[in-house]
Amino acid sequence: MTNNEKPQFNQWYETNNETDQLVRQATANQGEQHDELSLRPQFLREYIGQEPLKEELSVYISAAKQREEALDHVLLFGPPGLGKTTLAMIIANEMSVNIKTTSGPAIEKPGDLVALLNELEPGDILFIDEIHRLPTNVEEIMYSAMEDYFVDIMVGQGPTARAVHFPLPPFTLIGATTRPGMLSKPLRDRFGIISGMAYYTTNELKEIVVRSSDIFKAPIKSEGAYEVALRSRGTPRIANRLLKRVRDFAQVQGKSAIDRQIVDIALDKLRVDNRGLDDTDHKLLDTMIEYYQGGPVGLNTIAANIGEESETLESMVEPYLLQIGFLQRTPRGRVVTEAAYNHLGVPYQKEIQ
Repeated sequence: MTNNEKPQFNQWYETNNETDQLVRQATANQGEQHDELSLRPQFLREYIGQEPLKEELSVYISAAKQREEALDHVLLFGPPGLGKTTLAMIIANEMSVNIKTTSGPAIEKPGDLVALLNELEPGDILFIDEIHRLPTNVEEIMYSAMEDYFVDIMVGQGPTARAVHFPLPPFTLIGATTRPGMLSKPLRDRFGIISGMAYYTTNELKEIVVRSSDIFKAPIKSEGAYEVALRSRGTPRIANRLLKRVRDFAQVQGKSAIDRQIVDIALDKLRVDNRGLDDTDHKLLDTMIEYYQGGPVGLNTIAANIGEESETLESMVEPYLLQIGFLQRTPRGRVVTEAAYNHLGVPYQKEIQ
């Protein structure tokens, strides 16, 4: 889009929308708290874990830079807290371009999307978190923007309505989602790079904990870092959150370094057990065992019993329990496994057919 065309859009947007709040919000989203930003690695070489994905991205980024082209559109999917937003920012740094961040629910109208796209320069990145929650009418506008770098917007109403054509500079859309199955096929097919993110190993999380402790200036012993990693559900975000709370306990008790003992004390107080299970996990498993003999039982039934939203359980709780083999999905519902019974110290009873 040329400089002459941008004022034309701005005039249209101010006339047809109550506020340009979305643009301000996209900018404000980049101003996260200092300690959170400082924990984010800035380049692929600093990023711990996700080795196959890093190798792939380094090839795609190098090739795009050699051709002096915008990187192909990228879809990142996986459970919350694995680093999708961090990877998007790293891609922007590696490509030496700017990034605008927003989320699917924040883009309510086609004009909101066009406002964001209008701010991009050639090669820039638009990052949309929770992209599966884009409204249908916005998603349809996205198709031409992704494929042909233009959008057509209807201006006016009734007989005076007319289409306005807005050309766009080549850009990269990075979408992140915890629920890739909810993406429509037309949108999913327009991403050239589709990559899933896996849970982290305990050793990878230990590296992250040690790195974060250096940033926090909170020395941690090797066995303490390993114990925090062990209870972090394979997720860096949780590892950093637990480390912050352990740091508080160590500081109050006058510890010069975080050791295994203070980690155990702090995380026991936080009711996080040695496999990373918290109150919600225990409530889910205990309810299934006590009231439904371990299953099978439907997700909505479980949610109603423990007072949680079924979507929350499906996206935030279940993935880890499935990953460590404490829960199974069957055609008839969820089933608690023998491994979970053993962990909880409950006698295992086979399902009665």
